[in-house]
Amino acid sequence: MTERQTAPALTLQHTMMSEQEARRFLDGHRISLGGRTMDPKAQIVGEFTKSIRVPGYYPPLPELRQQLKTMVGLMDEPAPSLARVEGLSIPGPAGPIAARLYDAVADKAAPPRPVVAYFHGGGWVQGDLDTHHGLCARLAARAGALVVAIDYRLAPEHKFPAAVLDCMAAYRWLRAHASQIGGDPRRVAVAGDSAGGNLSAVVSQLAARAGEPVPTCQVLIYPAVDFALDTPSHKELEDAHIIPRERIVWYKEQYLSGEADQSDLRASPLRATDLKGQPPTLVITAGFDPLRDEGAAYANKLGAAGVDVVYREYAGQIHAFVSLTKVIPQGLTCTEEIGDYLKWRLGAKA
Repeated sequence: MTERQTAPALTLQHTMMSEQEARRFLDGHRISLGGRTMDPKAQIVGEFTKSIRVPGYYPPLPELRQQLKTMVGLMDEPAPSLARVEGLSIPGPAGPIAARLYDAVADKAAPPRPVVAYFHGGGWVQGDLDTHHGLCARLAARAGALVVAIDYRLAPEHKFPAAVLDCMAAYRWLRAHASQIGGDPRRVAVAGDSAGGNLSAVVSQLAARAGEPVPTCQVLIYPAVDFALDTPSHKELEDAHIIPRERIVWYKEQYLSGEADQSDLRASPLRATDLKGQPPTLVITAGFDPLRDEGAAYANKLGAAGVDVVYREYAGQIHAFVSLTKVIPQGLTCTEEIGDYLKWRLGAKA
């Protein structure tokens, strides 16, 4: 990616600038590529993240996972207060799967609400119930739905397809037992970001192939849907902010056991030849994200199969912006769009 760096050294404090201050700070140093200009807040966050990483170095897993928690803790808005936030345990193929329920409705006598199974991002290696706490709470409040975040098994301790098996088990459990948590088993959606977008697409495809009810709708937020990594955006954004190519390749190596896994539709759902019957879908991409073009390709392929698709590119954004809302306000705008889509598709009441 061709760019001009900001002259002064960046600190965490720079990420807290207002958008107006960021524009002034970056005057003459804005990043543009392919007709897109990066959002000023996204550029500062992305440049700061680059400045504190050592290329090619990945710390021990506990430290790596804590880094994501720390980043989100510093850069995401606090979760809104909800009537009910509680832990769940869902039966899984290798033991109980931890989950967290978000419910904005205080009335225990309220009619059953639609349910959203949320699969977090983090390259199948990082991420947990805490890293996506704020996002899931905001979606529950905006959509008027129960959001159930799923703490699926992570790689490299649990290689592909462990995460897929956990997410599929969680989706099936919600379809069968939503009424136990105040939900409507006839209205169950899936949603996820990045690796979680991959898992959402895979769950929808697996349900269709098994002849089971597909999700009522799905939301794929900058999803990773093909391990070929050969789209123009992967090539143009090799040195991308947040997930440069070397980091994406490292995630792939942790998750998959070998080259054969790349072509498995449970890893690369974009390669499916028949997408008829997939649920109505919202696909979100970011203009400066290497995953941009595969997300767009999946939206196009769904549309060609007759699926009702809404595609939205946030042209100036970087990967993970929906989880960094304190420092990238457009992440909140996107979250509201996602919540409104879920509310509409699920028929939730205010």
